[in-house]
Amino acid sequence: MKIALANQMREIDRRAIEDFGINEIVLMENAGRKVAEAVCQALETVSKKSICILSGSGNNGGDALTAARYLSNLGARIKVFLIGNKNHRTESLNIQMKTLRAMGIELQVLETDRAWERLQVTLRFSDAIVDGVLGTGFVGQMRPAVLRLVRLINSTNKPVISVDIPSGVEADSGQVGESAVNATYTVTLGLPKFGHYICPGASYVGKLIVDDIGIPSQLLNDDIHQTIIDDELAVTLLPARPKDAHKGSVGKILVIAGSRGMTGAATLASEAALKAGAGLVTLAVAESLNPIFEVKLTEVMTAPLSEVKAGLIGGDKAVSQLLNLTEKVDAVLIGCGLGREKETLEMVQKIVETVDKPLILDADALYAYNGKLDSIKICKQIPILTPHLGELAALLGITVEEARSNLIEIVRNAAKEYRAIFVAKCESTVVAYPNGEIFISALGNEGMATAGCGDVLAGTIAGLMKQTPFAPIAGVYLHGTAGDMAFTEKSDGLIASDILDNLPVAMKKLLGNEG
Repeated sequence: MKIALANQMREIDRRAIEDFGINEIVLMENAGRKVAEAVCQALETVSKKSICILSGSGNNGGDALTAARYLSNLGARIKVFLIGNKNHRTESLNIQMKTLRAMGIELQVLETDRAWERLQVTLRFSDAIVDGVLGTGFVGQMRPAVLRLVRLINSTNKPVISVDIPSGVEADSGQVGESAVNATYTVTLGLPKFGHYICPGASYVGKLIVDDIGIPSQLLNDDIHQTIIDDELAVTLLPARPKDAHKGSVGKILVIAGSRGMTGAATLASEAALKAGAGLVTLAVAESLNPIFEVKLTEVMTAPLSEVKAGLIGGDKAVSQLLNLTEKVDAVLIGCGLGREKETLEMVQKIVETVDKPLILDADALYAYNGKLDSIKICKQIPILTPHLGELAALLGITVEEARSNLIEIVRNAAKEYRAIFVAKCESTVVAYPNGEIFISALGNEGMATAGCGDVLAGTIAGLMKQTPFAPIAGVYLHGTAGDMAFTEKSDGLIASDILDNLPVAMKKLLGNEG
């Protein structure tokens, strides 16, 4: 499924109306019906239930008023309140207002203290609330009256069904100002928006329902370069393994990782590569740590390397050893728990700039390029960078707040500028390609905020490099699926090895869905 930016969705609506001849009222009818269905889902039945409908002055409000009519026909008791400049009301909204008045449904405008008092009483005795106040065009800060309304909604603890996006959430960034409607359900129209998946906005969405409202499917796919990584996409990413597959044909992976105190990162990453289906995985580690890994790891092979100090690899001899190892593998993962000694970081740069193999850079390998990301452009192949938001901000020389405030465009532009694939890890991981294509994961959970989770993701991507040309996307999907499986068992107590253990089950789910 594609994801739309706010201006793209407006253009889709315009083309549906002007090029395909679909009347705007028809789209509003379809939207209102779907919103009414969501209210029924929230309450099980709406007969004799009290529903408070809140409308702004745009078509988002028109959708809410349309839902009011459907709910009234189902036996609900409807109260409607309008906010915003009446001179800015759209023609379609005015039509819906006229219809409701003809049905004998009173519409109250929040202009006087008396109207606000009536609203407070109505909210107190309502069974559910429909939020049609602000739509996807909202950015910045709410006007004081709207902010007052949003705070009243949130104080009720009643089920709230938001139209398209919770009022107060910016559609393209997920940013929230002073407040936003805390929705129980959000019915998004046409296509989902980034604000549904990126925090803080994502935490206000509740259960997301997506409905095309009758827009022709080609309009929902044409010239849109953002896609959700879901089950439907995932089954196309990884071909079934052929019967004559052997350990050398499904991926020989070199993992350069680990240092004193960080042996767990190397273990998680290398084992994840195997559990993602790689046939042979070699872990290159400091020679003084090699005995530890010989005990910790059974299926992963180890290669001891020259050290610059106890437990830290680096120097020309280590570079030479690694270059020999890279000649025999299909892909290289470097950085997990590697350490930040000066000689270690210099070694990373020499390997990254010399090796003509697919490269995945994580953790300390990314740190080696802080302030010097331009030099990544000389990589012989397009590298895969897997930063969390803090690492992304450091790479680009911006703050974490700046990175989050416009994450999609920042990552898209970085992928283009530095000729790299970025896997930006956050509550909804974003994969950006140099050609401008963006993929975002709808998987994952708060329990995955745990040490080592990123090492498992990096290893998963590495393990898939020989199996599919879409390893970053497939890796994010498998990792998120495994994380969700672990969360059902362990909740917030899950640890990275729980995700690791569930990778084969996630792989089975992916391949089992195929065809």
